[in-house]
Amino acid sequence: MTSNPPDPQDPEPGSPDLADLSLSSYSYDLPESSIAQRPVEPRHAARMLVVPPCSASAAEESAAPRHLTVWDLQDELRPGDLLVVNNTRVLRARLQARRPSGGLVELLVLEPAGLATPLEAPFTPTASDWLCLARPARRLRPGEVLQLEQADQPPVPLEIVAVDRASGGRVVRFPPDCTCPEAIEALLERYGEMPLPPYIRQHDPSDQERYQTRFASRPGAVAAPTAGLHLSDELLAALEARGVQRACLTLHVGLGTFRPVESEDLRQLTLHSEWVEVSEELVAAVEACRRRGGRVLAIGTTSVRSLEGVAALHGGRLVPFAGPVNLVIQPGFRFAVVQGLLTNFHLPKSSLLLLVSALIGRRQLLALYGEAIATGYRFYSYGDAMWIAPEAVLPCARPTMNG
Repeated sequence: MTSNPPDPQDPEPGSPDLADLSLSSYSYDLPESSIAQRPVEPRHAARMLVVPPCSASAAEESAAPRHLTVWDLQDELRPGDLLVVNNTRVLRARLQARRPSGGLVELLVLEPAGLATPLEAPFTPTASDWLCLARPARRLRPGEVLQLEQADQPPVPLEIVAVDRASGGRVVRFPPDCTCPEAIEALLERYGEMPLPPYIRQHDPSDQERYQTRFASRPGAVAAPTAGLHLSDELLAALEARGVQRACLTLHVGLGTFRPVESEDLRQLTLHSEWVEVSEELVAAVEACRRRGGRVLAIGTTSVRSLEGVAALHGGRLVPFAGPVNLVIQPGFRFAVVQGLLTNFHLPKSSLLLLVSALIGRRQLLALYGEAIATGYRFYSYGDAMWIAPEAVLPCARPTMNG
C-alpha cells in the first residue's frame, strides 16, 4: 500500500476525528466486477489481506499490508489462541406464495414475531407467527390467506395477521407446529430456497451447502456469518493440531442485516436487536485463554457483536447470557473481549464497516479497501477475507483485560 506524506492536520491514530461521526464518510466506490458471484474452492483458498501493525503516530510510515490466503491463517495464529465462531445455520427462508387473486408473493422468513418491534395494531402473536419481509408487500392486508407453493408438495395456507411498522414486513401465521427455528426448518427444507443476498445473481444447487459454515448447527439465520465460510474442515483440523482452540456462540443473522444505516449523524444511530446466546462453556473458554496468555480472536462481525454486546450489558464482563443485544460499535469504541478479527469486505455505509473501523480506524480501513479493489480482491458474502491481528488494532480500542 502506498503511503502519502502525513497531513499536518491528520489526527494521531485513534484520536477523535469529526468525520468518523458522519455516515457519508464510510462510502467507497466498488466496481460491480469486484462483487463475488461464486465462492472459491476449496474454502480456504480465498485471498486474505493482512492489516499491518498499527503505527505509533501519524508521522510514522505504515507498513504495507500482506497478501496471503486464508489457508495461511494457521501461520498467523499461536498455540493457546481461542477462535470464537458463530454456529448459526441458515434457513432456506425464501418462499414463493400465491395470493387469492393469483399473483405471486415472495416471503423472506426472518424471526419469530414475538421478537419483532411494535405492530400496527394491538396484537399478541401466537407461537407460530413469524415476521417476514414480503415482495410486493403494499397490498398485503391482515386477514389475507396466501398459499405456499412448491413443486411436488401440497399447498400450505399462510395467513397475514399483522403489519410490522418498523420493518415494513408482515406477520405471517404458519402451521401450528412451526413454533421455533428448529420446528420451522422442516417446512422450509421442503418449500424454501437459500436466501442468498440480492447482489449474488448466479445461483447454483451447491449454495445449499456452500452458504453454510462447516460448524453450522443451530438453525435460525437468514444470512450466513460469512467470514466463517472460509474455514474448511482441513483448515480447522490444522488449527486444532497447532493448539488453537475453538468455542461457539449463536447469533441468528436476521432483520438487522436488511436494514440500511439511515442516520447521517452516527451519534444518533440505533440498531435492530439481535438474539444472542453466550454459553457457560464459551465464557470458561475465554477466561482460560486469558489465563494462559492466549488471544481471543473473533471469526466474523457477528461474533464480535455477540461478545461485545453481552459484555457491554454486564459492565465489561463476559457472562453467560441469552437475550437481545443492539450494541453500536463505531470508532471510539473500547473493546472488552475481542483482540483480533477475521472478516470479509463489507458494503459501504454499513454498520459492519463502522465496526471494523473501530478496530483499525476509518482512514486506514478505506485505504486498505482501495488497495484490495486495485489488486483484485473479491467483495461481500462469497468474497475474500481481511485478517486484523491484535497488533493491528488501535491501542485506544484494545481490551484492557481488567474485566
